[in-house]
Amino acid sequence: MTAETLEQTNGNGPALREGQNKSTNGVQVPIVQDATEAAESLLKQPKTSSYPTPTLSLEPRYIDEPRELRVVVIGAGLSGVTAGILLPAKVPNIKLTIFEKNAGVGGTWFENIYPGVRCDVPAHVYQTSFAPNVNWSEQFAQGREIRAYWQGLARKYDLYQYLKLSHRVEELSWDDAKSVWNVKVHNLSTSETFTQEADYVLTAIGRFNAWRLPDYPGRDDFKGLLRHASNWDPNFDPTGKRVAVIGNGASGLQLVANLQKRVQHLDHYARNKTWVAASFAGDETSIVPIPISPELRESFKDINEYLKFRKDLESKYWRGFSGWLKGSELNEKSREEFIKIVETRLAKKPELIKSVIPDFSPHCRRLTPGPGYFEALTEDNVEYIQTAIKRFTETGIETIDGQHREVDAIFCATGANVDMIPPFSIWAHGKDLAKLWHKDGEYGFPYTYLGAATPGFPNLGFIHGPNGSGRSGTVPHSVEVQISFFAKLLRKVGREGIKSIQPSRKAADDFVEYSDAFFETTVLSENCSSWYNSGRPGSRIHGLWPGSSAQLTIIYRHPRWEDWEYEYISKSGNRLAWYFGLGNTKKEQDLTADVTPYLRDPATIDLRDVHESWWDLP
Repeated sequence: MTAETLEQTNGNGPALREGQNKSTNGVQVPIVQDATEAAESLLKQPKTSSYPTPTLSLEPRYIDEPRELRVVVIGAGLSGVTAGILLPAKVPNIKLTIFEKNAGVGGTWFENIYPGVRCDVPAHVYQTSFAPNVNWSEQFAQGREIRAYWQGLARKYDLYQYLKLSHRVEELSWDDAKSVWNVKVHNLSTSETFTQEADYVLTAIGRFNAWRLPDYPGRDDFKGLLRHASNWDPNFDPTGKRVAVIGNGASGLQLVANLQKRVQHLDHYARNKTWVAASFAGDETSIVPIPISPELRESFKDINEYLKFRKDLESKYWRGFSGWLKGSELNEKSREEFIKIVETRLAKKPELIKSVIPDFSPHCRRLTPGPGYFEALTEDNVEYIQTAIKRFTETGIETIDGQHREVDAIFCATGANVDMIPPFSIWAHGKDLAKLWHKDGEYGFPYTYLGAATPGFPNLGFIHGPNGSGRSGTVPHSVEVQISFFAKLLRKVGREGIKSIQPSRKAADDFVEYSDAFFETTVLSENCSSWYNSGRPGSRIHGLWPGSSAQLTIIYRHPRWEDWEYEYISKSGNRLAWYFGLGNTKKEQDLTADVTPYLRDPATIDLRDVHESWWDLP
């Protein structure tokens, strides 16, 4: 192949020499003399390539094939049932197991069957957002109807395929080499103990589930019936008996109001004062059932009518945030209203008024609507006792002033695991979380990031645990929001090839620092005892979210993944290798699959949701 130089010419330039091609316009071009030789030269592979030589081999998988995740949920109360419904729908390739120590689902509503047990917020508020019951019989449902609702959901969504009832988790142990949890479980039906591996564990054990009797001297000497309110004996007939009720939380108030009418005499031991409200959001409770009329239930057959009813009812529970801020007008107004309630309902025994009004602000402890409670205290067969208990005897209770009161039965409405410490050991890297969180432990309180997880314990989450729900909103909504957050996290773990995930220590420290700063502005930091602070006045608040439920919803909806630390499955050290896989999807190779799900009727498109849905992908 040769080339000849051609000169560019114009109208004023020199004429073309003989043999020059006018079409080249004077540009130097190669002149091909042997086409075969030229073609062979072009078709030869170059001896070297300038493209970088890869050191990474592609993982033989598709990005839309998440790995199987063995997830264990501990507990089948409200939180566990909701998790059993939402997680399989939201987390592809999940292998779910739910361990529940009781013989049935329902959690606190399965266990608590004492007289008068009912929800102190309206039934139409205390239910899921996605499966409402339009046929509640009472405005404030009794325990058995609430239990039936959650058991009905378990059947409707086929949770029994995941459930292991009468299975008590006794220990969790993290295997760092395999990045799995070893879950030690005791089958209460067969007495068998076994261990099951899990890639991720979510505790849904509830806040008041691990009930315990108060540890008074002589407790085992008492010859009568001694029961915790959460362990009620359905065969016990209180009619004509002398009984004692210890505690003035929600269960204590309900027990006193309902037992007073049936017993010969009732001693009510209430060491701490508490504010008693008529309602939480203007829906006044009653000791007797408040039936929902057949006419109103009939109107609920129109879904639009029902939605309007429920939205009007539930929206009230999202308001009043300033009510728990120190010195707020709303808090002072609440104090005035609650004092009027005391004065009105204790009119028969005005000498009790000063004895029951707390010296701390409303909302420092959880408000308790107590229909019939103050009225019961005014009856002649009730004694209200604030003197501390010294000991139990064979026949009754002795107080520190030396007075002894004989009773046939003692009922302890003294709460449960208000410190939020797990009722079993959780071991990772040589440390037991139960000991770390104990008041005398390294942390001394439930140390978490967002109430969702804790540093040093990978692949472990808490549903409705410490800081689980806000002061506003509803419990079912908060639980749904948390579970949806964990669904995002599990999808990330399964999709991206994450072996372990845990919050960073700095992120957890920042959360605690913010929480302390926030709660100091609220009445919760006053000197009162509540399950918000492990029953220790002045100690760190962990029972509520540091903000409103609306704020909580936004934070969980948009996770800060930069606050987490990761280890990956791929041994290459490349964090994207397993995630990206072969560079394409399995779905796009299926000629029957819809790879344009984003194309739909424009009239149905909400621009805010365009290309946002995690499941709606090509």
